[in-house]
Amino acid sequence: MSGDGVLTELKAYAKGTKAFFVDDAEAWVQATQTSKTVDAEARTVQMTFERDGHAETEYKFEATFDELNAKTKVLPPLCNPPQLEGIDDLTSLSYLNEPAVLHNLQARYAMHNIYTYSGIVLVALNPFARVPLYSQDTLEAYAGRMRGELEPHLFAISEDAFQGMVRDRRNQTIIVSGESGAGKTMSAKYIMRYFASAHDDTKAQDAAPDAISRVEEQILATNPVLESFGNAKTTRNDNSSRFGKFLEIR
Repeated sequence: MSGDGVLTELKAYAKGTKAFFVDDAEAWVQATQTSKTVDAEARTVQMTFERDGHAETEYKFEATFDELNAKTKVLPPLCNPPQLEGIDDLTSLSYLNEPAVLHNLQARYAMHNIYTYSGIVLVALNPFARVPLYSQDTLEAYAGRMRGELEPHLFAISEDAFQGMVRDRRNQTIIVSGESGAGKTMSAKYIMRYFASAHDDTKAQDAAPDAISRVEEQILATNPVLESFGNAKTTRNDNSSRFGKFLEIR
């Protein structure tokens, strides 16, 4: 990046601009820019920011153009505009940096939305509590709907895969990944339940709304057998799988 490139990048920073700064307690916090001094001849930039909600806390950023070009110093990550707060697809953010992603996920989590899209990927935050998101009514609401028509959900990803099989007549794969205790096993259970139930015509017409079909029962019954091999207790999960699972549904 040349000096002109640095000057162009610095145009995004003006009084009132919001940026993220590292915080020991909260990882990242937002601060509002209060001043900026750019010396083109000396090839230096100085900026000050005031932490939102904590006027006594000030952040100073100083760097030379050479440091910015060499990436030994990086400009503070910019915050997204308020209208994008809690947006359901991370790829729609104006600034897609680490703190912006974490902040958006946190905002959605505070609104009791544990699912967020990132393009074709579904990001899930484990609520560590029972949530009313997997009822039969919710399952049926996603059946036959295009991804994006309703709120981000495991069922939307499952329906997308199902429609890919029907429309393209090709096998589909859903990869569920995450750290210990993230909720991978439960997510896989709900995905299997969707495939077994959403488009199943074998369920009796007079069955209770939450009654499971014979196909669904057979699929879900395989999980305890798989979990009996190699599970262990971790600091985050009393029943953590110590192996990868490959489930094929025909």
